[in-house]
Amino acid sequence: MDGFGQVDPDDVRRTVTPETVLISVMHANNEVGTLQPISEIARIARERGILFHTDAAQSVGKIPTYVNELGVDLLSLAGHKAYAPKGVGALYVRKGVRLEPLLHGASHETGRRAGTENILLDVALGAACGLAQSCLGMESIRQLRDLFWELLQARFGKEVVLNGHPTERLPNTLNVSFVGKIGSTILRGMKDVAASTGSACHSGSVELSPVLKAMRVPPEIGMGAIRFSLGRTTTREEIEQVASRI
Repeated sequence: MDGFGQVDPDDVRRTVTPETVLISVMHANNEVGTLQPISEIARIARERGILFHTDAAQSVGKIPTYVNELGVDLLSLAGHKAYAPKGVGALYVRKGVRLEPLLHGASHETGRRAGTENILLDVALGAACGLAQSCLGMESIRQLRDLFWELLQARFGKEVVLNGHPTERLPNTLNVSFVGKIGSTILRGMKDVAASTGSACHSGSVELSPVLKAMRVPPEIGMGAIRFSLGRTTTREEIEQVASRI
């Protein structure tokens, strides 16, 4: 992984061995929003005859996720990330790919998972995906995200740093670090703002996020990371209010 949070396809090529049976890479990083070069990695997997899976939980409903363009054999998604209820998800399986059943005992889910399906959740997921497809023009959310970043830069200058790729990232994600600060401390003073930190607190001590650590972000920067996620209902007024309160 490089400093922007992207996986290098050449690293994947060097890592696989004759014993490798599966390559799995997330489509978009859940902390910094960086998009991965999935189609390039898929070509490497095909060249070696290796199955390729991508976790698209973060990207479905926010950017196009066409399985043929991505070149994946398997793609998983989580319903609640696309405004469906929690507790439902889906796995795309390319035709011809055979999988060992997760649960044995019956022929549900074309023999892949025994147990009665939850039809209500299934229909809700389908409806949410239909709405997401019609709302894939995320440009308005991207513009709000970029406005938020501009407001933070104008107020804090070099004391705020962008984490993740400057362009190749989800349109709704803004992960920034406040240099020399602790992200969780900032959020504690903003109790009506729902955001997450890039650091993890264990037994009273704050540790650098594994993602930021892998990106080689220095602790004095990474400890001050906060991830802001915008949604379909986010307004300009809310963005301006949060920026003024930090």
